[in-house]
Amino acid sequence: MKRRVFLQHMGVAAGVGLLWPHQAMAGAQREETLSDDVASVMRNAVGNVNPPRLVFNSQAEAQRWLNAMSARMTNFVPDGYGRTRLLTNIQYEAMRAGLDPQLILGLIEVESRFRQYAISGVGARGLMQVMPFWVRQIGRPNHNLFDIRTNLRYGCTILRHYRNIERGNMTRALARYNGSLGRSVYSDAVIGAWQRRWRWA
Repeated sequence: MKRRVFLQHMGVAAGVGLLWPHQAMAGAQREETLSDDVASVMRNAVGNVNPPRLVFNSQAEAQRWLNAMSARMTNFVPDGYGRTRLLTNIQYEAMRAGLDPQLILGLIEVESRFRQYAISGVGARGLMQVMPFWVRQIGRPNHNLFDIRTNLRYGCTILRHYRNIERGNMTRALARYNGSLGRSVYSDAVIGAWQRRWRWA
């Protein structure tokens, strides 16, 4: 996605730690009352599990993306197999939710630095720092937010929900996701990570 188009969409002008929990510096998504229709849509989204795959027009394009993103992720996830698995899941779940995978990569860098078992001071969990109350609202008791696919599915579903609330304004949606609506520090950090490391022409 071109930079100008992406920034307009954003609403602005112009190894994973696989073994141990680790503190994360995340905000707190706000628990809210969901309408039955919204809850049903979100529940279906997190409950519909398909094998992850890279979603591109060609295998060559998919491989170019995977090679580029894997190289950029090396400092966060040293293991090559771990990077491929993680990137495949991120790209698939982001595309499934209608989100830019590059944005999700930036969000994960800011939220957890790609630590699967990260825990924030307020209890947000995993790669995308999902608050446990979401399992009660839209999931099932056996859903594990430290599981990579589950965490990504929840996180992408929640961010899409906030984008819908904000009528496509991703800057405000990101702030809602972090529990910091009205402040721009978090949104700026995610957009900055996208611009600095994850942007894909």
